[in-house]
Amino acid sequence: MAVFTPIDKPTLESFLNNYDIGEIKSFEGILEGIDNTNFKILTSKNYYILTIFEKRVQEKDLPFFINLQNHLSKKKFLNPKPIKNKDGEYINKINNKPCVIMSFLKGNKTTKASTNHCNQVGKQLAIMHQHTNDFELSRKNSLQQKNWKNLFEKFKNDKKNSYQHIFESIESELVFLDQNWPKKLPFGVIHADVFQDNVFFINDVFSGIIDFYFACNDYFAYDLAICINAWCFEQNNVINNNKLSLLVEGYQNKKKLSAEEITTLPILLRGASIRILLTRLHDKIYHPQGAFVKPKDPMEFFRILEFHQKNKNLILKTI
Repeated sequence: MAVFTPIDKPTLESFLNNYDIGEIKSFEGILEGIDNTNFKILTSKNYYILTIFEKRVQEKDLPFFINLQNHLSKKKFLNPKPIKNKDGEYINKINNKPCVIMSFLKGNKTTKASTNHCNQVGKQLAIMHQHTNDFELSRKNSLQQKNWKNLFEKFKNDKKNSYQHIFESIESELVFLDQNWPKKLPFGVIHADVFQDNVFFINDVFSGIIDFYFACNDYFAYDLAICINAWCFEQNNVINNNKLSLLVEGYQNKKKLSAEEITTLPILLRGASIRILLTRLHDKIYHPQGAFVKPKDPMEFFRILEFHQKNKNLILKTI
């Protein structure tokens, strides 16, 4: 979440007249995150979240995201629920940009993930994967493995950035992944962004997952790999084996991994590392002036990638 598109109170009041959610009392921008603009709104009825979609999210994909969150909400999964306006529409526009109003999810992100948090996250990720088995819509992953090279090509010749020293390593890794990426694994709707910013807890008990705007169809184990990278590494970019084993245990308590998923997990972890590395590099190099958000450090995931390159056997032994 972030703020790229400022709005004033009169504009917001006029917009909310189209909703039956009460009169606005206050609102504030949410400065965390990197992709969309978000405001927390308090009305006479409740708290809500206004999300304004920026360039990375395509308007044609919004029905998939909205329907997915409605589908999960109906299954009693803990996630924000889209709110209709008075015309029954979920997707609307403010300042000529597409936007949605979502219910407010109670809880807070954890600033220091414990093994207990990791176990709960693994369990809830598996539950989400199971709940989407009967979801009828699909969305191609716009950041799938085949697209990483194209993303890298956009900025690899940019001489003005300070990351040129890692570009040769990235190029080699992309070749490796292209040659070794698994061809067939259990496949379905994934979240693709279960980072600590997007998971809430109340008194250390899971209270929900937010930000489904990378959701797509891809390998379930790839979603697990993204989650492991986000939750199981310490500040020194070394994996915490207890967090890893308990996160995977939580997942497998609800959804068993196949032998092939386990065998290919080291490759998926490398791919999950480079996907985040590339998008962080892109956002850092092309960070818009005036945006009220600081891009995240790409080097964090370069070091995680290096760890996976050196520790395939450790990962397989731990899980």
